[in-house]
Amino acid sequence: MFTDIGVLHYIACYILGHICGSVPNGLWIVKLLYGIDIREYGSKNIGTTNVFRTVGWKVAIIVLLGDVLKGILPVVLINCLFHSPVLNVVTALGAFLGHSYSVFLNFKGGKGVATGIGIVIFLMPKAAVAVTVVWLILVLLTRYVSLGSIVAALSAPIFAWYFNYPMVYVLLVAFAAGIIVLRHHENIKRLLSGTESKIKPGHMDKK
Repeated sequence: MFTDIGVLHYIACYILGHICGSVPNGLWIVKLLYGIDIREYGSKNIGTTNVFRTVGWKVAIIVLLGDVLKGILPVVLINCLFHSPVLNVVTALGAFLGHSYSVFLNFKGGKGVATGIGIVIFLMPKAAVAVTVVWLILVLLTRYVSLGSIVAALSAPIFAWYFNYPMVYVLLVAFAAGIIVLRHHENIKRLLSGTESKIKPGHMDKK
């Protein structure tokens, strides 16, 4: 629709993505339904896994869908307006970093996995299927969500390259994979020491 793209477009796209990505679904939905702050329970993370462990799978699915949509909706809008792979990437980067560094949570947030997969679903659907299969296999075999998330994230740029998506998309998911691994550093330590928790529903037990 628009052909003249300037610096302000890049800034506006990033801000749009960041604000959308910043919406803390896990925090707000759990507080609305249960009146508790999810950050005071379990791993204290606002993401799907901690919601699942704390209040169960039904709410976790709602949070998961919300976090996935945060990665899809702003990119869909910008793609419809500009049809620019670079602006898609800028918007997606904003959404991804918004989830991890939310403006509503003093620039704290989740680990970016669900929002990241939302971005990949829209921009690189073939890679999204492959990444999801990797995640499912590992989680089903090991019951470690963190391990599945780390390996799936690292596989994303490989699949993006294999399926011949634009290089800017490959670089985007490579950067996102690096952030996801960094934000899982405590999980990596626990995996190596054998103390990482396996997935199972919880009952609002504070730690």
